Amino acid sequence: MLSAANVHDKRKALPLLDAILPIKGPRGRPRRRPAKGHGDKGYDYPDVRRNMRRRHIIPRIARRGIESKERLGRHRWVVERSLGWLHKMKRLRVREERSAQMHLALLRLGCCLILYRELERHLRDGP
Repeated sequence: MLSAANVHDKRKALPLLDAILPIKGPRGRPRRRPAKGHGDKGYDYPDVRRNMRRRHIIPRIARRGIESKERLGRHRWVVERSLGWLHKMKRLRVREERSAQMHLALLRLGCCLILYRELERHLRDGP
């Protein structure tokens, strides 16, 4: 989802969960939502946790003032690494596009390039 830079994470957390497409498994009815939701301290609000539980998602959110941010490190690293790959693409590092549609199209193209490179590496190096 694309939003302005000054919108708090809490405001977009639940619409983002609702926008997730069905997760297809080996057989049976596809799962509509993930089993767990990992988040940093920016999502530590009672209403976010409550609404995640209502959606049958287990909240794995670091607590402000209590838990260290290091506990989410292995999950967060994947996100930070992927954002780093996107930032290597000049037009995505700083948003230069006025149109949200154009920026989103470039973002999707960047994700396709990353996926292509990873698949190419996987086929070259093997499993």
